[in-house]
Amino acid sequence: MKRSELLFSILQVFIDFVMIVIAALLAYRIRHIGEIQTLINKQEIYNVTQRSFFDIVVIVAIFVIILFAFEGLYRIRTTRKFSEEFFSVVKAVTIAFVIITLGFFFQREWFSSRFIIVLSWGLVIVFTVSGRFIVQFVQKWLLAKHGIGHHRILLVGTGEKMKRMHNLLHSNTKLGYKVVAHVDYINIKQIKKLRKNRGIDEVLVSESTMPDDLLEKLHDFCEIHDITYQFIPTSMQTTRFTMRIFEGEPIIELTHTPLEGWGKIMKRTFDIVTSLFLILLFLPIMLTIALVMKFSDRGPIIYKSERMMDSGHKFYAYKFRYMKWKYCIHPNNPNLEEAKKYEKELIKKYNTRKGALYKIKDDPRRSAFGSFIERYSMDELPQFFNVLFGDMSLVGPRPHQEREVSKYREYHRRLLTIKPGITGMAQVSGRSDLDFEDEYKLDVYYIENWSLWLDIKILLRTPGALLGRRNNNTEV
Repeated sequence: MKRSELLFSILQVFIDFVMIVIAALLAYRIRHIGEIQTLINKQEIYNVTQRSFFDIVVIVAIFVIILFAFEGLYRIRTTRKFSEEFFSVVKAVTIAFVIITLGFFFQREWFSSRFIIVLSWGLVIVFTVSGRFIVQFVQKWLLAKHGIGHHRILLVGTGEKMKRMHNLLHSNTKLGYKVVAHVDYINIKQIKKLRKNRGIDEVLVSESTMPDDLLEKLHDFCEIHDITYQFIPTSMQTTRFTMRIFEGEPIIELTHTPLEGWGKIMKRTFDIVTSLFLILLFLPIMLTIALVMKFSDRGPIIYKSERMMDSGHKFYAYKFRYMKWKYCIHPNNPNLEEAKKYEKELIKKYNTRKGALYKIKDDPRRSAFGSFIERYSMDELPQFFNVLFGDMSLVGPRPHQEREVSKYREYHRRLLTIKPGITGMAQVSGRSDLDFEDEYKLDVYYIENWSLWLDIKILLRTPGALLGRRNNNTEV
């Protein structure tokens, strides 16, 4: 950890403590506003003095900070993502207050105001997140203006991956790295000299191009001099593995995904419950869209698009039809051949994506109302029924057409090993111009690192990502 990051970590502990205490005391004061006190006193008995309450809050604040530490919220990198930090704060605060509520339930003489507990939970989240936003803003300002907090990194190795990494780190200083040098091979004498003259905080190695004996020497050098050692993995290296001993030999078994056994059951249960809730929530909007489409354009309201699901089976993904009926690629369209020919012309002229997928910029086939619902992703609301019926999941790789899957390279077929999703890593990545290969990497990361909490985070980030991402371009 950089010295500046260490100082900000210590400062963050103090700020978190202060924010938690202020938030809880504010909840206490709000509880004692005349009108609120009169209303609440009818429902519960409460007689804790402010001094006694302050003593309780100090203990609670220390407990919450310990949970923050376990959640990794004090490993403060200058370039950490605020969205991830926000979700970690919400998670830790919620866990803390659930435990505290259970404690008060069994020992009511400690404390008895449910109103203050609930209000404190919300205020602690708001206050701590606000404090962390200010700290992160100051850190990034110091990084941009004065270079304080950047990590000096040495790149070692050749190959396209390393070249891309060099260009990325060199061109995007906001990532928080300063490239000290890029060397093709491991030369300990040269690296010692670089460390002495320029300083080295981290080393990134392309191990596939290096012999084992040199890698061991470099790793030892990094351990001795407190330098972070990192490497770009090969296709066979993964964080998902199990170890066992077979006849005296250590065996490493690479595992595909946590979405097996109970993981699959948990995800399916979550999909059913959440999709039912979302269908009921958005039912008035879906009925309104259906009525408008019924009286504004001939043709079906729901457009069924054949897609590939896990294991290569096919299913129909439901969407509100946002194209004019005469342009839809659908077997019931009497103008199907003309529609196919027109689509090929548009792809040839206006395709903005590389790889197996295509995106038609400013697609002229959309109706006026279709443009509106597609702009805000309301055309995809019927896919909640796909999730309920088991064809799709709420979160997963994008569902692709058979003609697109036919363009896959063999390794791309990993995307077909789990159910496709309404949203996914690619949709919330913050970019609208991902090539298929980049989208594939994000989806593989999701497959290998799935957790129920990851699904929840992606779902919570999806509305903001869609509203900021969609540019009325047709993407299939």
